Amino acid sequence: MSPPWHLLPPDLIELQLGQLDLLLAMYPSELNLSPSSSEALSSLRDTTSTTQIPSFIKDSPSISALLDLPIDVSDQSSDPKTLRLELSVPFAYQGEAVPEDPPSVKVRVQQPSWMSKADTAQLSSCIPADCEDLLGTIDLLRENATSFLSSQALSPVKDSNKSAGSEPLVRVWFYFPSISTRSKRDDIVVSAPSYSLTGFLYAGKPGLLCLEGVSQSIDEYMRFIKTESWGDIPAHHKKCGGKEGAEGE
Repeated sequence: MSPPWHLLPPDLIELQLGQLDLLLAMYPSELNLSPSSSEALSSLRDTTSTTQIPSFIKDSPSISALLDLPIDVSDQSSDPKTLRLELSVPFAYQGEAVPEDPPSVKVRVQQPSWMSKADTAQLSSCIPADCEDLLGTIDLLRENATSFLSSQALSPVKDSNKSAGSEPLVRVWFYFPSISTRSKRDDIVVSAPSYSLTGFLYAGKPGLLCLEGVSQSIDEYMRFIKTESWGDIPAHHKKCGGKEGAEGE
């Protein structure tokens, strides 16, 4: 039979309440307490000595809360993500020895829809066994989740480049009525490496662009240039002619 639960000393109760109050202040709309947890919290605030043991301690020696942690990824602002954390704040201990420090808050990650079970397990592995620094643990989980989302956002380009590696390389020439704006020229040059393309550009009127790479990457690159870099240019000014040939021609 397990030893009975004992309410923490008043000074340790204050420390545990302080952690919850800090979280409620930092995440007023993201931290959720169930009705029973709210009732238990109110009871603990009124407890002035260890002789006043709330009834909930007998069955549930901790207060549970759900924190929907916002994960901020700048390029995904239109589709905000949250990471749900289950927090369990202990207010009791077992055994005869009275603890000198408050028990660690238990943190568990709920698997989000945008993360696999294996990825969730990997994220959870960064939670220390003794979570003494609760805010530090929450920040660490946020940083790792943000890094995961950022890497996922880049993976389609990586996968595209990987699959394109087996395709034949081609050289394509584009003729433009004019390439004279410096910012547009810079976009053409700077953006090409991210599509695994090489080549050269002759600016002026007319302008000439030579690209070497796989056809799919060239198509994606030109689509990006015309829609993003040249988005403010009238359609009839974006016309260009092209000639494609195998590499080495």
